[in-house]
Amino acid sequence: MGSTERIRNVAKRVAKWARAGHQMVVVPSAMSGETNRLLGLARELAPAGADDSYSRELDALAATGEQASSALLAIALQAEGMQAVSYAGWQVTIKTNSAFTKARIESIDDEKVRAELDAGKIVIITGFQGMDEGGNVTTLGRGGSDTSAVAIAAALKAHECLIYTDVDGVYTTDPRVVPEARRLQTVSFEEMLEMASMGSKVLQIRSVEFAGKYKVPLRVLSSFTDWNIDINEEARSGTLISFEEDEKMEKAIVSGIAFNRDEAKISVLGVPDTPGIAYQILGAIADANIEVDVIIQNISKEGKTDFSFTVHRNDFAKALDLLKSKVVPALGAQEVTGDARICKVSIVGIGMRSHVGIASKMFRVLAEEGINIQMISTSEIKTSVVIDEKYMELAVRALHKAFDLDQPVA
Repeated sequence: MGSTERIRNVAKRVAKWARAGHQMVVVPSAMSGETNRLLGLARELAPAGADDSYSRELDALAATGEQASSALLAIALQAEGMQAVSYAGWQVTIKTNSAFTKARIESIDDEKVRAELDAGKIVIITGFQGMDEGGNVTTLGRGGSDTSAVAIAAALKAHECLIYTDVDGVYTTDPRVVPEARRLQTVSFEEMLEMASMGSKVLQIRSVEFAGKYKVPLRVLSSFTDWNIDINEEARSGTLISFEEDEKMEKAIVSGIAFNRDEAKISVLGVPDTPGIAYQILGAIADANIEVDVIIQNISKEGKTDFSFTVHRNDFAKALDLLKSKVVPALGAQEVTGDARICKVSIVGIGMRSHVGIASKMFRVLAEEGINIQMISTSEIKTSVVIDEKYMELAVRALHKAFDLDQPVA
């Protein structure tokens, strides 16, 4: 949606699917750079660091970007001879909670959309936004358009949700870091969920969570391919996020390497080791609407323990200030330290369930490269480590090679 020419190409692609007999609901993002431009105007007017004070108005402002692109796409489709109508999220209605700039979808009323589809129209709905109980416009935060698309697909029980983005699928890792990275034809929902949560930028994690909860098949496609590509060929391209594990999936022990630069580590040192300490620390963080990722509590020594966790780098200063000003004095902890120069690197694969020694191999590879591990987090199909940010690319390249991800799956 970067220009009127790109919008015209999107319209041609949508029209192609509609002419093939598919009922189409389209969820566009704002035109390239538009949201940043609008928020930049707000920063010129608002005092530095006071964004939280203006969150309601920032949402009302940012939502106009998607409204403009949706209306423009409807006009382009009508110029193609198609019946099309655009709606803002609050017109549908997409109902959310009241967490401005980070709202979460609570329900979608699909009656109006189904009526328009039954009338033979292509329906365009703004992504990234909805309306809270008080009638306020809300936005969903980063990747909100993907989340909107999947949520709408779930509400309509769509056959498949196609996500057109700037890449042509899900890769074993970021090709900009490892040129030998391969595109995966199919990836399981569980793997995609872990990759998204571990830092893969292909799909926003909330969109994958919605897909998993409501069993919406997702296909990631490139928006830069020729719009006139054969519809059957296009339907088989990209990467399918599937809910059925096939034999080919089981053969790959590790399917991908994910990484995230946007992490920061906070440590509360010398905390009294008594029941409820974790809640007192993380409860205050949660109340401030700050998400926590990796958590580690050290073994108690002389009645004291150290408690460490990671947050998004954008929330680092806020979390640190909250702990220093309120939590630590109340707990009687010794001090709070922080490090915003860390990153998280993860290996992901459903094949890890049935293979032992995968984590130890990861640790060995990193040790051979002289990379120190600061924190470790695991699940059934992933192992994540927190390391110094400067070693991120080295770690990703070494792990990608060690687990043969540059080799085709047999």
